[in-house]
Amino acid sequence: MSVRRILLVVNPTGGLRNGLKILESIKPVFEAGGIELEIIITKYAGHAKDIARAMEIEEFESICLVGGDGTMHETINGMWLRSDHRRLPIGLIPAGTGNSLMNDFQCLDPIEATKWIVKGYTKKIDLAEITMEHKVVYAFNIIGYGMITDINLRAEGVRWMGENRYTYAALMEIMSHKLRPAKVSFGGKKYDEKFTFILGSMTQYTGSSMRMGPKAKLDDGLIDLSIVRDATRKEMLNLFPKIFTGEHIHSDILEYVQVDSYSIIPTEHDPLNCDGETIGSTPINVKVLREELEVFVSKDIANN
Repeated sequence: MSVRRILLVVNPTGGLRNGLKILESIKPVFEAGGIELEIIITKYAGHAKDIARAMEIEEFESICLVGGDGTMHETINGMWLRSDHRRLPIGLIPAGTGNSLMNDFQCLDPIEATKWIVKGYTKKIDLAEITMEHKVVYAFNIIGYGMITDINLRAEGVRWMGENRYTYAALMEIMSHKLRPAKVSFGGKKYDEKFTFILGSMTQYTGSSMRMGPKAKLDDGLIDLSIVRDATRKEMLNLFPKIFTGEHIHSDILEYVQVDSYSIIPTEHDPLNCDGETIGSTPINVKVLREELEVFVSKDIANN
């Protein structure tokens, strides 16, 4: 596609707080490509969502982001709440802690990601639609229930640790050994049990190094579920190192299935981790919207 005018949203506080530095490094790439930018620096949590929802969409060919998974999540959910139902291709220039989507694309270099946008090749990928009691949320990366959400909440308190905060938080939550009773349905099957965690993966990567969905494809119309029921601390400690290679899916304590929809109905309302953000709560119904989101990619990826 031909791109000449872009709304560029920059998160200055995400990841290592280097969004503004990255902005200065990529401006010449856009200028060399003859692209005009309107730049907005986000000022508060949820600002990217507000921008995507209210922007004068007819003035731009795309909306691009300097940020991470959280900025992407906000932008998608703002765009999908627009009253005019109009949507633009989204370009992501990695500046977050995890950068899950760009890990799947094997592009963590902001300059290279910017060149992808300038060249204009795009690909349509799947979104998960998560229906809760009072709202609908969209996810491109993960939907975490149970320990996955607990890890995220604990990690928020130690952001100074960088990506290592997730490893620390995971080990702490494994030792707490909290179980949640719930009714879970997928693929015509129903379970009424206690669960350690249930993770729905749209991408292979969760964060920069955890390969939680090793069989996940971005455009196959499926979400990859990793389900752990009542596991001991020892079993979880043995499982944990395997998530970095994807070998965890072969563990006896984990069920790994690919489905196009599922539901979780717990005995108590529990918070959710959607794309790394603690947002909303159970019960939920999840379904995949196939090839719903258009993103900028390399020529090779676009042609595959």
